[in-house]
Amino acid sequence: MIIKSYQINQINPTIHNLLLFYGKNEGLKNEIIKNIIRDKKNINNYDEKEVLENEYNFVENILTKSLFDDEKIIIIKRSTDKILKVIENLNSKKLDDITIIINADNLEKKSKLRSFFEKNKETICIPFYPDTDQTLSKLAYDFLKGRKISISQSSINLIINKCSGDREALYNELNKIDFYTKNGKKITTEDIMKITNLIENHSVSELVDNCLAKNNKKIINILNENNFNNEDCILITRSLLNKSKKILQLVKEFENNKNIELTISAAKPPIFWKDKEITKQQIKKWKQENIKDLIYKLTDIELLIKKNLNNSINFITDFILEQSYTKSNN
Repeated sequence: MIIKSYQINQINPTIHNLLLFYGKNEGLKNEIIKNIIRDKKNINNYDEKEVLENEYNFVENILTKSLFDDEKIIIIKRSTDKILKVIENLNSKKLDDITIIINADNLEKKSKLRSFFEKNKETICIPFYPDTDQTLSKLAYDFLKGRKISISQSSINLIINKCSGDREALYNELNKIDFYTKNGKKITTEDIMKITNLIENHSVSELVDNCLAKNNKKIINILNENNFNNEDCILITRSLLNKSKKILQLVKEFENNKNIELTISAAKPPIFWKDKEITKQQIKKWKQENIKDLIYKLTDIELLIKKNLNNSINFITDFILEQSYTKSNN
């Protein structure tokens, strides 16, 4: 059964305890998951790969409970159609006091997993599309108003444009502004440009482009020529994540039409002429499953960096070198 994200509070958890969240809006997904697990103690996170490698134990662990068990929340991340048989098996069981959330990336209409959740009246399917600029503008307005921070609409628009429909990215940038103004310091447009990285960092862009193009020698030269520090690591990770998402869409298009020139010319937003050649290299270096895996890894890397900020430059350097030497498109 398909519902909108804002209808989640209207479902009956005793009937609808199998939920599919799919789509690109990770920020909205995370907000809703946080609301679901709030005040819950028995929360279990799995990766699809873990589940598939030991399906029997996974199902047994879910269904086994004692008299003192709290309600179980099961979250299966990075899900694809491969998980469908497991879900069909669970759907045939009695799932008292158990809520299972299947978190997937974008699923095409032909997806068997998506079709199962859409057609079954006892399961919930929620698509999470990117936020519109209007939605992000409202979120930014409410955030800033609640903290009595005044910045121009043009600055807000610049930040929104950078966030590519991702409210999580928007809040990350707004939190930087909030932190900057905590001591009562007034904030200027120039300050905003600096702290939200709206001023293009060419060395970072070059590093990211060559990482995705797997130009090993160029990467090493860039790392040697630029004195990147721990504070640069979040910017590098975010830039690599955003560019990877764009390349994923281009790779999908290229795999469909088999024409690199058509893929480049049809890209939206248009690719700047000076970036076309390296973008072609990037498209040819990756397959969909490989770059999806890279995107998931980058999310984990960002969490690791935040927890180990003093050693973050080593984490991101090792990661970039590892990716550049890994053969993805074979």
